[in-house]
Amino acid sequence: MQADSKVVDGSLLGDANGVEPAPGRVKDSGKWQKPRFSRKALMKCCLVKWIIASTQPQDKDESSDSDLELSTVRHQPEGLDQLQLQTKFTRKELQSLYRGFKNECPSGMVDEETFKTIYSQFFPQGDATTYAHFLFNAFDMDRNGSIRFEDFVIGLSVLLRGSVTEKLNWAFNLYDINKDGYVTKEEMLAIMTSIYDMMGRYTYPCVRDEAPSEHVDKFFQKMDKNRDGVVTIEEFIETCQKDENIMNSMQLFENVI
Repeated sequence: MQADSKVVDGSLLGDANGVEPAPGRVKDSGKWQKPRFSRKALMKCCLVKWIIASTQPQDKDESSDSDLELSTVRHQPEGLDQLQLQTKFTRKELQSLYRGFKNECPSGMVDEETFKTIYSQFFPQGDATTYAHFLFNAFDMDRNGSIRFEDFVIGLSVLLRGSVTEKLNWAFNLYDINKDGYVTKEEMLAIMTSIYDMMGRYTYPCVRDEAPSEHVDKFFQKMDKNRDGVVTIEEFIETCQKDENIMNSMQLFENVI
């Protein structure tokens, strides 16, 4: 697979002092509008590129894959119809995703080292190890050190085609590193720093070393409404939904997943 260098604004939550609307955003009468994720946008996702790249043209009838069943894998995923109900992917998209997934992960599971390999390939200019670790933990719903295909596509569906609230819930889960239901300033800084480290020096505009800490200080102050030193899911979602700059910055998920 050929690595792709990505140029982004370097901020997971945008600029607390205000930024121009991100590319692809449309302002109508001053109101933020959620972008529509097309198939082209879907293919920008690193995880989708990873599994689609391994898909080889097959002459045989695809019916054998249609129910997502393989006798050779350790983990048998749920039926395709069930996954269609749980995600916003089409049947054909799910078939393509699963075919690539099983080619890359014959066991039917993906581990953390695989995530680190994927992101080091797509972001060779920086150190993606820590971010890949955090992202893997966000996908690993069962906390057992491996990700099933179901969890994989359900997470992708939320990130690529979910509602604003669904994406914010997922983002909160990413920030909540120890999964105690709260986000501390230290956790937010750890995630932010890992993204800056992964992006390396190919961010635009150029990022100063103190930028992650400055971003976190500004956003945490906005989110921690009662000044108790932690941010709840309610505080997180309410602040994000009321702040157009934060909502605009959600486009970065396209660049770091």
